[in-house]
Amino acid sequence: MEFLTILILILLGIILLIIEFMLIPGVTIAGIASVIAFGAAIVLSFQYWGTVLGLISLFSILIFVPVFLYFLFKGRAMKPMMLNTDIDGKVVNIDNQKIHIGDEGVSIGRLNPSGRVKIDKLSVEARSRGIYIDPKTPVRIIQIEGNTVIVEPINP
Repeated sequence: MEFLTILILILLGIILLIIEFMLIPGVTIAGIASVIAFGAAIVLSFQYWGTVLGLISLFSILIFVPVFLYFLFKGRAMKPMMLNTDIDGKVVNIDNQKIHIGDEGVSIGRLNPSGRVKIDKLSVEARSRGIYIDPKTPVRIIQIEGNTVIVEPINP
């Protein structure tokens, strides 16, 4: 009966750990309950079987549970539940483009104080010097900082 109790506690800890990883990530009740179930299984194994078998159960939980979870998540059973996308976007430096200080364009959306502007048929990230610029307002580049251009509205 003692063996069955300890085995159920270990299986409950594994199930709660899987729930923690898959359904509600973060430190939640399932993760805390999993640690409590593993701890109770270890304490009961020390009480029922003594020091030697208690240490064996402690080290088996510390070694076999992470190995089991590793192979569970690396196996084919969990593949449909995992995100397998690659990020293929690239950062385009403004220095490589044909944009220079003094070029003129038009704001695509509202710059409050940042947004996007269209300059020479290129849409780039832009920022104003703290003022709000309405959409479709003519703008001029006054500075280039990294991948962001600093613009000001052109007064008619």
